Amino acid sequence: MASLHHDFVIVGGGSAGCALAARLSADPGNRVLVLEAGRSDYPWDVFIHMPAALTHPIGNRFYDWKYESEPEPHMNGRRIYHARGKVLGGSSSINGMIFQRGNPLDYERWAADPGMESWDYAHCLPYFRRMENCLAADPDDEFRGHDGPLVLERGPATNPLFGAFLEAVEQAGQFRTDDVNGYRQEGFAPFDRTLHRGRRLSAARAYLDPVRGRPNLTVVTRAFVERILFEGDRAVGVEYRRGRGAPRQVRAAEVVLCGGAVNSPQLLQLSGVGNATELAALGVDVVHDLPGVGENLQDHLEVYVQYACTRPVSMQPYMAKWRAPFIGLQWLFRKGPGATNHFEAGGFARSNDDVGYPNLMFHFLPLAVRYDGSAPAGGHGYQVHVGPMYSDARGSVKIRSSDPREHPALRFNYLSTEQDRREWVEAIRVARTLLAQPALAPYNGGEISPGPAVESDEEILAWVAREGETALHPSCTCKMGTDAMAVVDPLTLRVHGLDGLRVVDASVMPYVTNGNIYAPVMMIAEKAADLILGNEPPAPSGAVYYRRNQARTQAS
Repeated sequence: MASLHHDFVIVGGGSAGCALAARLSADPGNRVLVLEAGRSDYPWDVFIHMPAALTHPIGNRFYDWKYESEPEPHMNGRRIYHARGKVLGGSSSINGMIFQRGNPLDYERWAADPGMESWDYAHCLPYFRRMENCLAADPDDEFRGHDGPLVLERGPATNPLFGAFLEAVEQAGQFRTDDVNGYRQEGFAPFDRTLHRGRRLSAARAYLDPVRGRPNLTVVTRAFVERILFEGDRAVGVEYRRGRGAPRQVRAAEVVLCGGAVNSPQLLQLSGVGNATELAALGVDVVHDLPGVGENLQDHLEVYVQYACTRPVSMQPYMAKWRAPFIGLQWLFRKGPGATNHFEAGGFARSNDDVGYPNLMFHFLPLAVRYDGSAPAGGHGYQVHVGPMYSDARGSVKIRSSDPREHPALRFNYLSTEQDRREWVEAIRVARTLLAQPALAPYNGGEISPGPAVESDEEILAWVAREGETALHPSCTCKMGTDAMAVVDPLTLRVHGLDGLRVVDASVMPYVTNGNIYAPVMMIAEKAADLILGNEPPAPSGAVYYRRNQARTQAS
């Protein structure tokens, strides 16, 4: 077993891992190794780089780890499919490319926990700005960045169905906002998307590709890390395999886990860090008893409320297989329906007047189709994806055995709480109200799903239990904090009680943010780079943001 030494070994070349590798290797004195279990994101791979091809990698073993939950007790015992990126760039190479920071009050909620004061919105906003180049924002906009590696293009939303939908939300008494990532998240608007000039802009393309030539940065794909190496209570490296080869060991001054909310707690547990009683029962030698590892799992569940369209203006004709060569040819010139993710507009609303800030997210799509590309009907249609954003349901990620190749048990406990069930009923009623407005009447061919037979609270919940799917936002399984169930220190992102080991990914969130989680994950990685390198952090932002009943709220 060859043993090599690095300053940093990053386990996982996904969203956080790519950003962290670029920032840590900017100092030529740092030797950085990235180990990614998936394959490379080859530049000729149309399924990754064509935005409209996003449905193809999901469920495909070459791109997707293909996880499933345990039978969900409140969803008729269904196993909910969970796609996770099995490729350089991680899930940023197969996701829907929707860029949402979350609400500023998400970060105020984080900061309210003991020890989390430096994770409030004022401290996080400079890192959001650092990472992005928002093409649609005004250069003087204090909320948006213009010099970062992640180029954001705003959805054109020119299809007439988008226009009708945005008019309908106003008719329903909802807000229009200029920018859901700016001063006011609450409302509806065209979305920022991580695509540029007709191509997906994954974390690998944005952060790694420009720096792959650095002599102090090594990226190894198809490298499956099986355990963390410890000497006492200090992590000193990792052991990994490539294919069926012999195990290899690499040593490092720092090991940084960037595997995400599933793989980071899994690797900790396999390496003896977690609930000591549970690990010992599986025959795992315990290194450190840390009961919070794998607990606090959070996610967003969503459904599609779908309508038939009476006019031939939806994207349905482009689903025909015979059109694929023509769409591909257009895409080579960065044009046509292949050059967009089609999630070009949507927004945030409240399900009731008691919530402090929007608890529902809507994605509008000028097409009636499931996330895997299957359509419920052959005709024209449109839909909204909707779901509650801060459910109080909590689950877990736990290894089943000491075999690193065996998927861990994922328990989400969707629909398990009174709040969750109440907000789901409210969510469907709000969605139906939006879609029943006069602006959409010229296109409204009737509700396809759930359909008019689903009306009572009980019928709605039964339908959600049958049809709900994950929005693919697993998080919070190695949460930051100082309480007994916290896993990492908020000031350093080091694993409590251990040296030389940090976690930087969605698992460190204490609470899932309201929206897609790619942007918050990248923000965490940007901030982590400063914490790891000992850099002086940027000054807290003085920007003010919208809050109901207090139109201008100081961010600091």
